[in-house]
Parts: sequence; structure tokens; C-alpha cells
Amino acid sequence: MNLVKLQQTLIAAARLRAPDERVPLAFEKRITARIAARAVADRWALWSQGLWRSAVSCAAIALISGVWFLATRDNTNPNDLSQDFETTLLASVDQSDLPQ
Repeated sequence: MNLVKLQQTLIAAARLRAPDERVPLAFEKRITARIAARAVADRWALWSQGLWRSAVSCAAIALISGVWFLATRDNTNPNDLSQDFETTLLASVDQSDLPQ
């Protein structure tokens, strides 16, 4: 909607008729102020605001999950991760099947 054209049309229609006693003082100024104050929704601003809110909530969830993981971690197992990995990989290989 073209607000400038609408404002001009309303002012032109109002000037065609003589002022009436029933019309409140500064009525046209209030109407034009309401038309101008009507904000146009900026879709990009709404979209970016939603993305920032979701990013903040994802970061908070990641932080809480990290703290929870570190707090509940079992430190009594001193095994080396590389040794566990090698044992797991070589568990499927049977030493008797290898050629000698």
C-alpha cells in the first residue's frame, strides 16, 4: 500500500467538502499520524532475530551438556584411550587365522 498516495487522496477528499461542526479538532492530523506510524514489518529483521535467539539457546544447551558431562565423568578408570581403541580393533582379528 502506497501511504503517500493514500494520504494525498484523503486530504484531497477532505478539502472538497466544507468543514463540519461534528469533525473534531485536528482530526486529519491524527489520521495521517496513525497512517504514518503504522510500521511495516521487516521480514529480514524478524528472521535474523529468530535465528539469533535459536543460536543463543543452542549455545546454552551445549554449555549445560558439557558441564554435565564433565561433572559426571568417571575418573577412576586410568586406561589410555589409544590402548582401548587398539584392543577393540584387533579383537576381531583372530591370531590363529594368520599365516605363520
